[in-house]
Amino acid sequence: MTEDAVLDWDRRRRVGLDEAILCAGKSAGQIADILDEATEKRRPLLFTRLDPDSHAALAPHHQAALDYDPMSRTAILGDVPAPDHAPQVAVVTAGTSDLPMTREVVRTLGYYGEPAAEYADVGVAGLHRLLDRIEAIRAHPVIVVAAGMDGALPSVLAGLVPGLVIALPTSTGYGAARGGETAMAAMLTSCAPGLVVVNIDNGYGAACAALRALHLTAPR
Repeated sequence: MTEDAVLDWDRRRRVGLDEAILCAGKSAGQIADILDEATEKRRPLLFTRLDPDSHAALAPHHQAALDYDPMSRTAILGDVPAPDHAPQVAVVTAGTSDLPMTREVVRTLGYYGEPAAEYADVGVAGLHRLLDRIEAIRAHPVIVVAAGMDGALPSVLAGLVPGLVIALPTSTGYGAARGGETAMAAMLTSCAPGLVVVNIDNGYGAACAALRALHLTAPR
C-alpha cells in the first residue's frame, strides 16, 4: 500500500477487470510509488492518461519498466497475454483526429490479451469508405465506434450491423461541437436501437464495456 493510494488488487477476481491507474492529477512521485508496489507484488498494471511530460518525469528505471504509447497516453507494466484467437472486437474510427481515443481502446484490450481489428478514417463525410469495409466490420460481435463533430457514425453503423455497438464520442471538432458534448448528445438520442454510449474521450471505458460483453459470451 502506498502512502496516497490503496490499490484494489482483488478487482479482477470480482469483476474480471483489473484496476487501471488514472495518472491525470497524480504526481510523478505518486506514480512511482504505485509502480514500486506493483513491481514488488509482481502484478501487471495498466496506466491511463499518462501524458509525455509525466512519463518523462519518471526515473529512468521506471520508464524502462513501462511499455509506453504517447498517442494513447497509456503505459503497461509487466507482461500481457499473447492473443490466441482472431479479433472479436472491431475498433472503428471516424477520422484520424480520433485515433488517440481508439488507440486507448486497442491498448486496453491488448492488456487483457484481446486483439482488435482496426478500421480507421471511415467517417460519414465519405460514406463510401465505410461501405467499402462494412462486411469486414459486421463480422465482429462487438464494435467500438469513435466519432466527434456531429457524432453520426455510430448511429449509421448500428443500423447496418447485428453486433453490439459501443459509441465513443470524442472531443474532436470546432465551436458547436462543444468539446464532444454535441457528439455525445447525438449518440444518446440515436434512433438506432441498442446503441451503447460511453463518456467523451473515454476509450478505456469503451474497451471495458467490450470486455464485459465478451465475458458474457465466453464459455464457462
